[in-house]
Amino acid sequence: MYNPNKKPINKSRISKMEMGDAWIKNFLQKAQVGHVASIDGEQAFIIPTSFWYSVKQHKIYFHSNAFGRLRYNIEKNPSVCFETYKSGRLLPSNIALEKSFQYKCVIVFGSVALVNENKEKRVILDGLLNKYFGEMKQDKDYRRITDNELKQTSVYSFKIKSWSGKKNWPEKADQARNGEWPDLNPKWFDFY
Repeated sequence: MYNPNKKPINKSRISKMEMGDAWIKNFLQKAQVGHVASIDGEQAFIIPTSFWYSVKQHKIYFHSNAFGRLRYNIEKNPSVCFETYKSGRLLPSNIALEKSFQYKCVIVFGSVALVNENKEKRVILDGLLNKYFGEMKQDKDYRRITDNELKQTSVYSFKIKSWSGKKNWPEKADQARNGEWPDLNPKWFDFY
């Protein structure tokens, strides 16, 4: 029986799907939306967020409103989990348990600290803006972040303890063999 406590928490059950550090870094730089999971007592909480992975700092940065559930949870318990993914096509099969979908994902474990110094907040928020809107120029195409906007924003620095990358992107799901079940009608491969 699988027990995540008997091997590192960042290891996949299926080793052929595991991706290495270089793949994870590349994926984090391109992924658009991440999910941060925090906890308050026994209540888990997850939010979607924009994020920026800094290769140089080996940290993930994100932001939220100055006050709210995420900030409240993190101030009480800085341990969080982060996830980002990309999905592809649905994969039909003539075997119920082989039906699947294409996906790539990264899961990160670690702790988050609130960034309080305005200069550091600006650098991080500029990193976020550059990731998503890198072709636009500050002070030309858009006004830079004001001090008042900084006061309204919580900025977080996610210190990475461990991570894992997983890729399940086959062209086709496994099908029944040796006459175990009739072949799947080819129309389903085009439909999904």
